Amino acid sequence: MKKKQKEPPVPIERHETVRQRIISILEGQTLSAKEISGSVSIPEKEVYEHLEHIRRTVNTRDANLVITPAECAKCGFVFRKRERLKKPGKCPLCRSEFIHEPLFLIKKTVMK
Repeated sequence: MKKKQKEPPVPIERHETVRQRIISILEGQTLSAKEISGSVSIPEKEVYEHLEHIRRTVNTRDANLVITPAECAKCGFVFRKRERLKKPGKCPLCRSEFIHEPLFLIKKTVMK
């Protein structure tokens, strides 16, 4: 018996890159990395890598990546000074692991 050979999967036709799709999604709404991941169909870990690049490239244009910092759900501590985009593991005050994710939005800057 001969085994039937599988045909290679046909890639989805895309007209814009992943970063362009993330930028277009974030221009209209504030989302977490998990929500972006679901919208763009890539792993959440990759979203953070793309957001790092988007942060740099968008700032050279007439826009900014606005980051609403992560917040501890138990004591309300806000991670304002955090440079990393990922959600922190624990709260430094109460050691709780229940932390709301940071949110992202791209806001157009107004030129005067």
